[in-house]
Amino acid sequence: MTFAVAGPAGAGSVGDSEPAEAPPGANIWECKPTGDHPRPVVLLHGTMSNQNSWDGLSPELAADGYCVFTLNYGQDPTSMMGAMGMYATGDIPTSARQVGAFVGRVLASTGADQVDVVAHSQGGVVARQFLRFEGGANAEHPSQNKVRTLITLGATNHGTTMSGMAELAKRIPPIVGLAEGVAGKASVQQLVGSPVITALNSGGDTMPGIDYTVVASRNDSISTPPEATFLAAGPGATVENLWIQDLCAADPSDHIALATSPTAGYVVRKALDPSFSADPCSGK
Repeated sequence: MTFAVAGPAGAGSVGDSEPAEAPPGANIWECKPTGDHPRPVVLLHGTMSNQNSWDGLSPELAADGYCVFTLNYGQDPTSMMGAMGMYATGDIPTSARQVGAFVGRVLASTGADQVDVVAHSQGGVVARQFLRFEGGANAEHPSQNKVRTLITLGATNHGTTMSGMAELAKRIPPIVGLAEGVAGKASVQQLVGSPVITALNSGGDTMPGIDYTVVASRNDSISTPPEATFLAAGPGATVENLWIQDLCAADPSDHIALATSPTAGYVVRKALDPSFSADPCSGK
């Protein structure tokens, strides 16, 4: 989850016109990957946020020489926040199909065989849903995977207790309907024990042929407990689980700030290119 109440950023889902407010450096459709950075990078925002959560990271990656792409996904007017134009409020499997269509467009445009994905909050769950259920990865033939690297920041990978809301919802079931009506279906689907989260993890946390980097903040009060974001590597996958404060003790980033944290940006750039070198606290 993100719950960053930000306004819409132009047109939203795959099939609409090109979003008007893509971050600097992103969605340059004539961009062609280089030998140094052969895979485009797709950035996925979190709940009730939009692609402008990447206004900081996107130009940094573009300056590093990557082809960078973003989209607004998951708009659903059936909830209060969705009706207000917030993205990533709709059904997570539907959002995963939107992301899959977008990745297909990126691959076709750039000529690349695979992309790397950076995902904040719900974006991590949507990316993993795409990998497992919507054609993003092929467990039998990993060489056919559409994604090589997945980097998640504060993702609700094993569901969130929302600092006690999930337990309260069990005791008072009408709260679930109220939350869905206000914040959208995706907010409820990210609660610990939800059918979506249970199905997503029932076959293990990872898919063969994918390298995962998973970032958590000890100050996260939305994706809770924060360590529930961490993944366990299954066959043919690698996982690096990181606390942001272990890299930079002074980084105060909470859940929402992970998308703009210089330390998180350092982790992303290092995971995409192991030769990248910078101060973890400043990213420079």
